[in-house]
Amino acid sequence: MRHIPIQYIGISFRFICGFKNTDFNGNVSLIFVSIMILEVCCNSLDSALAAQSAGAHRIEFCTGLALGGLTPSIGLLKEYTKIISLPTRVLIRPRAGDFSYTSGEFNSMLEDIAKCKELGFEGVVSGILAAEGSLDVSRTAALVAAASGMKFTFHRAFDWVLDPKETLLKLSEIGVHTVLTSGAASKALDGLDQLKDLKAMNTGVEIMPGSGVTAQNALIFKKAGFKAIHMSGVAAEKVLDHSPKVSMHSASLLSDTHRFNTQENRVKEVLSLINSPY
Repeated sequence: MRHIPIQYIGISFRFICGFKNTDFNGNVSLIFVSIMILEVCCNSLDSALAAQSAGAHRIEFCTGLALGGLTPSIGLLKEYTKIISLPTRVLIRPRAGDFSYTSGEFNSMLEDIAKCKELGFEGVVSGILAAEGSLDVSRTAALVAAASGMKFTFHRAFDWVLDPKETLLKLSEIGVHTVLTSGAASKALDGLDQLKDLKAMNTGVEIMPGSGVTAQNALIFKKAGFKAIHMSGVAAEKVLDHSPKVSMHSASLLSDTHRFNTQENRVKEVLSLINSPY
């Protein structure tokens, strides 16, 4: 059975908690304090287990963290549901690079959302931009509609949009619940002014600072009035005692502005060679 977040049952005890206080005269009172939600971006089952063990409130689950995050496989999602009970939003992003997608990629995103709903996940994290950097309203609205009944976070594609305030208003209109953003800066702390401006709009969309959030700066966001923050908390863990002679990483294939697709002419060129007598 999947975990049911307690806020679905009524008042959210994850946002507000109370404790009993007794003064020197023996008078008893309840003191309520605001609890900030900590969402942890987890790129593996081991990462999710660590976040759960640490007491995180929520997880964003993905793979390919070095690529900005990609959608986990169906098999991985099924295994996840067997061992993790925390409310979880799954990243729906079919490839690395930009955030405008072909019709085939878009259809795959809709299919992935349907599968996440079927598996009982709390929500999804996704979004689509037009090539020039504006929000693709119709396609993003279609993703939100596909995720009906689930929570929807618009991911850090938001940090690429040309007009953040106008985009936030549009996201509010189509039913997005949360926006994950660094305030259009490399680190959320550097984008704090924009984050505050977005929060002050009071659109009903939760502004969740993310990127570079650590124990050294988390309280800055809480004191600024944010109700949720996003972190990964990753560190390198050595798993091999030797360095392989051949690297399986291709740094030359990483780009925000280019896509790396198979070229038909290159395939034909090789086929013409191997299909010919020699």
